[in-house]
Amino acid sequence: MSTTEVLSLRERLIPSVEVILGRDVTLHEKLFAICELLEDDVENFDWVGFYMVDPTGKPELVLGPFVGEATDHTRIPFGTGICGQVAISHQTYVSQDVHAEENYLACSVDVQSEIVVPILKGDDFIAQLDIDSNQKNAITTEKRELVEEICALLSSEF
Repeated sequence: MSTTEVLSLRERLIPSVEVILGRDVTLHEKLFAICELLEDDVENFDWVGFYMVDPTGKPELVLGPFVGEATDHTRIPFGTGICGQVAISHQTYVSQDVHAEENYLACSVDVQSEIVVPILKGDDFIAQLDIDSNQKNAITTEKRELVEEICALLSSEF
């Protein structure tokens, strides 16, 4: 690679994520640091947060660390909205236009696109990374691959 070429998102951010994961801090602090990294360093990532499976066993997601505007969606039942859908499917979901989605839970009128990536420990769904963008069609293949790799790295932290 020539010195004028720009490093890919993966080349720039995965080493930083690995440093964060290697810190001797709580899981909450690691997740918050990852939120800050993604919101600061990835173009058009305007809200970045984690939802965890309710620790009481209730089939709901509970909002964890996040960066961005406050949301009313601090608890989301499995199956409700895009996040709740991912909690059931265990598959990454990308919406390039959230207003075209029948099951979208509006967090902000500014949000235009979203990606939700499950975090699995073995076959068990334990959490998810939810990212909103205020621009349509903001979730590129490179961004999807980056956040999926981050979620794979995170699975061992839970």
